[in-house]
Amino acid sequence: MGRRPRFVLAGVGIGVLAVTALIAVLAVTAPTVETATAGTGSTTPVVSGEDLDAIHDSGITGDDVRVGVVDVTGFDPGHESIESQVVATRSFGRDQSVRNAGRHDHGTAAASLVARVAPDAELALATFDTPRGYHRAVRWLLDRDVDVIVAPVSFYGTPGDGSARVARVAERARAENVTFVAPTGNLARGHWDGEYDDPSDGKLRFSGGTRNYLRSDGATELTLWLSWDRAHAAETYRASLYWTDGNRTQLIARSQPYERDGVPNQRLSVQLEGGDYFVVVRGPSDATGAHLELVSPTHRFQYDDPAGSITAPATADDVLAVGAYDLRRDRPEPFSSRGPTTDGRTGVDVVAPDRLPAAQRPDGFVGSSAGAPYVGGLAALLLDVDPDRSPTAVERALERHARDVGRDGVDTRTGHGLVRPAPTVRAVANDTG
Repeated sequence: MGRRPRFVLAGVGIGVLAVTALIAVLAVTAPTVETATAGTGSTTPVVSGEDLDAIHDSGITGDDVRVGVVDVTGFDPGHESIESQVVATRSFGRDQSVRNAGRHDHGTAAASLVARVAPDAELALATFDTPRGYHRAVRWLLDRDVDVIVAPVSFYGTPGDGSARVARVAERARAENVTFVAPTGNLARGHWDGEYDDPSDGKLRFSGGTRNYLRSDGATELTLWLSWDRAHAAETYRASLYWTDGNRTQLIARSQPYERDGVPNQRLSVQLEGGDYFVVVRGPSDATGAHLELVSPTHRFQYDDPAGSITAPATADDVLAVGAYDLRRDRPEPFSSRGPTTDGRTGVDVVAPDRLPAAQRPDGFVGSSAGAPYVGGLAALLLDVDPDRSPTAVERALERHARDVGRDGVDTRTGHGLVRPAPTVRAVANDTG
């Protein structure tokens, strides 16, 4: 018999890939991909038949448009891909600079995609490490008179109807005539939700039993969130992680309450070694009808439910919610989070290319966090053409001229479809001509 594995509970500070104690987690945990064909500085067509160079050559470059990017990893303002466009930076993290102790590849990559699409747009960069810091960062960007805000982050364990405080922050931006762009998340394979209506000895029953096995693309740190609806806030539910080798079973960790965001949820973060793992969710002995949601940005579930996997802040009605699209295979990314929201909205507005080369990600920036800054750059181009265009009109233009890549119309996986830069810019130019 082999030795039992050792496990170390992750701390509650900032990790490289996840702010596990703060709910904000980047969409950087998408699967590893093969090298992209274009070089880091390439401006080759990113949508078939549509070359951004042609748009730029026509004089539409995002000039006189300011884009704010708010990210949890920080930025490298001196990176050659964005240095000439950065006009302001600010950190809203404790004892941190905007460079965030050198962990700034995600934020820099996102900002570089905005710069690639809108090479003359000004960039204001803000980083944070708590939900309160996120609010302050967005407020600071609004005070800098930005026209577009890109927030390539996801907050887990929050309600899916847009009522979370981190989702409602977009309302203020929209009220100040600012287009707010956010990724849908990367949870389609790491999401389950359902009712606590048929427990087995106080354990949630998935479709195949009380165990939900985990699958990984190589991640050694598991992040898990369990949440339930406010109507059942007085009840307690807990996720327990187990290891097994087929003969032995060992309890590894239990989720712990997270009380800083005002919704009933629990989190679990643990470093894993070899072996197989499964999750058991425990609750009251009798059925309660509570709506439970189990998500992991790092692992896939044996029993999953891609529908409704969209994350805050993209759950808000005032957000332009962007999913990820793989141009090489001409399909939405299988991990890209989907709608609907829990209050019945489609959720996803459009999808945009990921896997494009970006600063500090020369082999391709993967996930919906790559699609969001791409669309943020397109929004800047539209405002270059028509500075008075409202956030609603910007969103409608992107949606109206997107290519339908779903199932005959607007759907919860791809929204209105794949954004198309040239036809959208051309249509806005004709509207104002």
